[in-house]
Amino acid sequence: MGISRMAQVIVLARYEDEVMEPLTRPDEARTWHGCFVQIPWFVGGWHIEFERWNGRRGVLKDLESLPWNEPACVQVMLHDEDDDLFGLWMFRGGVLVEVGIPGTQRVHIAGPPWDADPGFLVQTGLGRGEDRHSPEHVQDPRSCW
Repeated sequence: MGISRMAQVIVLARYEDEVMEPLTRPDEARTWHGCFVQIPWFVGGWHIEFERWNGRRGVLKDLESLPWNEPACVQVMLHDEDDDLFGLWMFRGGVLVEVGIPGTQRVHIAGPPWDADPGFLVQTGLGRGEDRHSPEHVQDPRSCW
């Protein structure tokens, strides 16, 4: 895990163009860098790609703080460079939480002290690391998102 850390975020939220609009414009006050871009020919889809680990922290909090018309219908898909596939995050109790996907497991290992470690999402049964899961007391509770 180095300084470069490719990651993608996709937001799916039908008829929420006005709500997402502020995140499609540059804003120096944000803790993360870049702007969401609307997915062409798609109702209610936006994407952004991050190239560095320190350029994305706070993106989930900013998405949570938007005045969604139908928060229960918002889906956020996150893919970190070490993930086998996109993870799914949805609103539960007013916050975005990862929703378990059958046949997958988020594996947490003891991360470096200088960076919040998201763990990595693997397909189970393929021997891609689910056996490397660390005990909870060494997992990083900080969000890298």
